[in-house]
Amino acid sequence: MTAADTDIERRWELIRGVGPYGLLMVGTLLALATAELTPGPAQRTTVAALVVAGLVLQVWWGRARRTRPGPSTAGTVYYALRWALGFALTWLNPFFAFYAVTGYFDSDELIPGRRLRWLGPFACSIAVSGSQAGGLPFKEPVQWAVFAGLLVVNNVILTVVGHLTNQQEERSRARAATIAELERTNTALQQALDENAALHSQLLVQAREAGVADERRRLAAEIHDTLAQGLTGIIAQLQVVANAPDLPTARTHLDRASALARHSLGEARRSVHNLAPVALENDGLPQALKSTVAEWAERTGVRADFTVTGTAEQLHDELSATLLRIAQEALSNASRHARATRLGVTLTFLGEEVILDIRDDGQGFDPLTLPERGHTGGFGLPGMRARAERMAGCLTVESEPGRGTALSARVPLVRHE
Repeated sequence: MTAADTDIERRWELIRGVGPYGLLMVGTLLALATAELTPGPAQRTTVAALVVAGLVLQVWWGRARRTRPGPSTAGTVYYALRWALGFALTWLNPFFAFYAVTGYFDSDELIPGRRLRWLGPFACSIAVSGSQAGGLPFKEPVQWAVFAGLLVVNNVILTVVGHLTNQQEERSRARAATIAELERTNTALQQALDENAALHSQLLVQAREAGVADERRRLAAEIHDTLAQGLTGIIAQLQVVANAPDLPTARTHLDRASALARHSLGEARRSVHNLAPVALENDGLPQALKSTVAEWAERTGVRADFTVTGTAEQLHDELSATLLRIAQEALSNASRHARATRLGVTLTFLGEEVILDIRDDGQGFDPLTLPERGHTGGFGLPGMRARAERMAGCLTVESEPGRGTALSARVPLVRHE
């Protein structure tokens, strides 16, 4: 029930509780002002006694209705007694019809049973119509005709007003039911919103954790592909220096170790600011691969050729970095494990696809026998494969013991923005 409905109900309760007192007082005051309509001390005494009886009846019912709310037998008895008092007073003085009118207001609250409730207002209309026709008892025959007409008119009005009141009550009940349903729907919707908000927060936390884990793996791969490979090269050069037969050879390898150290330092500084490879800062992928292959050949003494086929295009930075890292890892693996005398790197631009092929004539291996994280605990082939797959590509490896190794990375061609 809304606040407006509650306020209306409170006003009706006030009218039902105080109304009979007020209307009885109005009838009494008008009867006193028109004392000539009730001649004779016996009639006036009767009026006074009936008024007092009416007040006593109202006081009794005011206390009884607290313990008997709603239609009941006691309410029916009270209604009948009040009607009898109103009819008798109206018979003595027509102005007491104001008190008889009280029965129009609360028959539905006092009389049980929908079929019997119409009897109360109909009985009240008899006293009211008699008062309107000139007062009971009638002295002229025409008054009976007027009374009959007024009785019909009053009951028609009561029927119309009752019908409209019932419709209004039905609408009020339907509105209250709709409001209650809306409140339940709003409560359910709010619960769903709260659950969605909690789920969204949980998904954000999970996504953040997954992003952190992926970034850690990427950083580990970057460090492995830059610092670890550079330090490995430095160690290899220093080992050659330790076993160098003459000073010029030692100096040559020391210079290479120094260059590798400077290169690794640059990679370390670059990793702090931007994880894009240093080789790509000023050159595109073909030139960066060419320089990387040339430096590797010079450092290892192995013949290495680089070839570009197709129409070279400017690739997206992330795609270029991925292919360069795969090439660097493949070259590092070849220098450590392949014992090759010749190596070839081919970059192919094939329509909407870029292919990086690296082949060597080294000792080869059985791909099925490799541990999950490569020979030395680094990322190796799994790391290269993960890089390619991160770009929606793939990595294939073909190798046999004594027959060399062929590695191919295929990724979609994504142009530079």
